[in-house]
Order: sequence, then structure tokens, then C-alpha cells
Amino acid sequence: MQLNARLHAFLWNSLTANNCNTYFIDGPFKVLIDPGHDGLFEHVERGLAALGYSPADIQLVICTHSHPDHIEAVRRFAKPTLFAIHETDWRLLNGEGRAMAGMYGFDPGAIRPDFFISEGDLRFDELTLQVLHTPGHSPGSVCLYWPEYKGLFTGDVVFSEGLGRTDLPGGDGDLLKASIRRLASLEVEAIWPGHGETIEGNSAVRANFDYLTQVIFPLI
Repeated sequence: MQLNARLHAFLWNSLTANNCNTYFIDGPFKVLIDPGHDGLFEHVERGLAALGYSPADIQLVICTHSHPDHIEAVRRFAKPTLFAIHETDWRLLNGEGRAMAGMYGFDPGAIRPDFFISEGDLRFDELTLQVLHTPGHSPGSVCLYWPEYKGLFTGDVVFSEGLGRTDLPGGDGDLLKASIRRLASLEVEAIWPGHGETIEGNSAVRANFDYLTQVIFPLI
């Protein structure tokens, strides 16, 4: 699915297998966000092939957090492709999160970040993404704001009429609500979440944030 002139979404719609949405930013510097499960990566490969690319054409893989359904397929990529994640979630994956990774047969030792992302701007050639540290779903969760399109990659922080669970290692409901309130203060025209449908248009984005704060927050 093409979302704008440079962004393609490989949305995961299966009702029987859990996996995340994957996003591909095309251009002189090519970025893949959240490659998903290794065993379910074929749909991303098909999506890239339809655009005339392969995983070898990706220059940077960014993971919004370290849960296996977002990070496991990083092991599909070889150098010179770079891999980046927030350091706090990398520590989680190699600490409390290692048992959950093992449930999927995923060994964190099979991958290694080339650098850690942190609060602030990421610049590559003509591409600028703003990294926002948004803990709550996991302690090192990040969202990525693309100023050029006023779009927000939210990982598992914000979904359409939903938000990330907080009962996994490192989850914290109060931190998650604070992170979402911060995101709600941004000028956003589109939300591109880690699961479910995208949210397009400022009015729909505002309505979604209102629903989360008014209806979902009291339940956390």
C-alpha cells in the first residue's frame, strides 16, 4: 500500500498469526521500519519485490522496540545494511526480554545494532526523522515523526482506537499515557501504527487521541 510519494506500508492483516506492520521509506536513502517476525518476512519480501527492490537494497532497518514481532527479521539483513534501536530496549531484549524472545526461538545474539537511536533528529541524505522516546509499552519504545509529511510511526504505542499493552516486561501504564499525551501535542496528519489500520487526516488523528484519553485511559 502506497501512503505517500515515498512511503509504502506492508500491513499485516492475518487473523491467525501475529506480526507487525512494516514500513518502507523509498528514496536515495532507503529505510525499513519494523521488519517483523523472521518466519513471516516473506510478505515484506514480496512487497519490496513488487517495487523492484530486495532486502539487500535497504540501507537502514529501524525497530521501534525489541519485541520479537517487530525485531526478529532483522537477522535477514546483511551488511552493509545498518540496524538501529533504542539502547534501553536493546538492554531489555538481552535481559528481562530474553525469555520472551526464546519462546519464539529467537536468539538476540543473532543480531547486533550498528548504532543506538535516541531523542532527536536522524538525518540521512535528504531524509530527516525525529526520534521521540515514548516508554510505556516497553521502556525503550520510540516513535518516529516525519516532518515532511507530518506523519508519525507509532510502533505499539498508539493504534487506531487502541494502545500498546503494558503487561509485558518493562511495561508501565502511567508512562504509556504520558507518552501518548506528548504525541497528541504534535501536529500530525497521519498515524502509521505497528498493528492495524493507518489513520489518515488531522481530524481522524485528533479524534483517535481524544478516544484514547477519554475512553481508554481510565481503563489503564
